[in-house]
Amino acid sequence: MAMAAAINFSGQAPWPRTCSKAVTRLAHGTMPYKEICYFNNNSRRIQKHGLSVKRKAESTLFRERVPVIVMSSHSNSNYWLSNSNSHSGSSSPSETISKFYTSINSKGLDDLREIISEDCYFEECSFLRPFEGKKEVMQFLEELTESMGENVKFSFGHICVGDDYTAGVKWHLEWKKSQIPFTRGASFFECSNEGDRTIIKKAQVVIESPIKPGSLVLTLLKAVTSLFDEFPKATEWFLSSPHVILHWIIKIYDKLVDTYINPLLNSYIKLWSLPAKIFLFAFKILHQIFK
Repeated sequence: MAMAAAINFSGQAPWPRTCSKAVTRLAHGTMPYKEICYFNNNSRRIQKHGLSVKRKAESTLFRERVPVIVMSSHSNSNYWLSNSNSHSGSSSPSETISKFYTSINSKGLDDLREIISEDCYFEECSFLRPFEGKKEVMQFLEELTESMGENVKFSFGHICVGDDYTAGVKWHLEWKKSQIPFTRGASFFECSNEGDRTIIKKAQVVIESPIKPGSLVLTLLKAVTSLFDEFPKATEWFLSSPHVILHWIIKIYDKLVDTYINPLLNSYIKLWSLPAKIFLFAFKILHQIFK
């Protein structure tokens, strides 16, 4: 929906305009505030969320100032209008992010490949390391669509578009339009232009933790920060290479599991497999007797 009105300043006669839709007065503070200013040689544009004000320095016919207010709304995203030449011929970031999630829901891998850049950097905080390059990202997205099955879908809300082709969106998973607990998340994207397309260059995904420790988090934070303050040099060394340390912890864990835990579990399963078979055989006999 778009509405336009001419406003008269200092008794100047406005440019004659016609508008088939009603003009609405905006109350102060009714919309979240975001301002972007664009300066050209002969024009000045002040832009707010949902409100764009453009002042022409000179009118070509009447040689007078004619400010124009344009109000717009976007049905599926909080999209802040940008200058008219910035997205000409290409899709907007909000359209690209919307296509990203709708393609996952429809399992349209070909559509996903079209909007993923070759050097895409995809950081999913549930994984120890990010996915780098189109091949790794597409492999992850393919596994994701398979894991979701036929009835699980992403439900995403308003897509908030910022400066420099950045965007953010909140989402959750639904099974047959019923929200699944502990599946809320937020994603942040950096896009770029490639010909007539807007593609995803970088993404960071943060997912709700199913564990809700509550105030225990503050207790742990206090303990960790105390250790950091007590041993600053060790802390600097740890923070400079956390992925290396986690890699070694995982290797030690794997060695421990392969060497001790897996054999113990296998022997435990074998130990109880014979009593389980005897119990099942006795149950069948009793079932036949009572039958």
